[in-house]
Amino acid sequence: MEVKRILWPTDLSGRAKHALAHVRSLTEKYGAEIHVLYVITDIAHHRGLYGNFEQSHIDRIYAWEKEKATERLDKICSQELDGCPLYVKHIAVGDPAQEIIKTTQNEKIDMVVLATRGAGGYFQVGAVADKVIKHSPVPVVMVPTSGEAVEMKMAS
Repeated sequence: MEVKRILWPTDLSGRAKHALAHVRSLTEKYGAEIHVLYVITDIAHHRGLYGNFEQSHIDRIYAWEKEKATERLDKICSQELDGCPLYVKHIAVGDPAQEIIKTTQNEKIDMVVLATRGAGGYFQVGAVADKVIKHSPVPVVMVPTSGEAVEMKMAS
């Protein structure tokens, strides 16, 4: 198996950081690029739940969240991933599982490495992780967040 690009989807939570050591190790082993994806929740799709905002207000919220996510991703890169010589950041708006699958396809990703649970973390394998396992066209390495068994899905 040739691995040139590894995707690490993160919600920037402490649980998501559990996958970092595996991302580093696999990247070093294969000499692969690290693609990091952060997905901003699409609040425009749920306007009624958040109030009756104009699009310009929603755009300002997205811009603010993108700025903060970029700052945090840069910090992770410099502090946790040794400067990331092969580092590509992606920030998208939408459903996290769908954006992970879309990025996997668009960027020709060879492997996805993610934590079993993100910020929500109420179930052994989170809803996003479950959808990614079921729909990913590439192998998915699931990194446990607290003593769970590691799962791996191999694409057919």
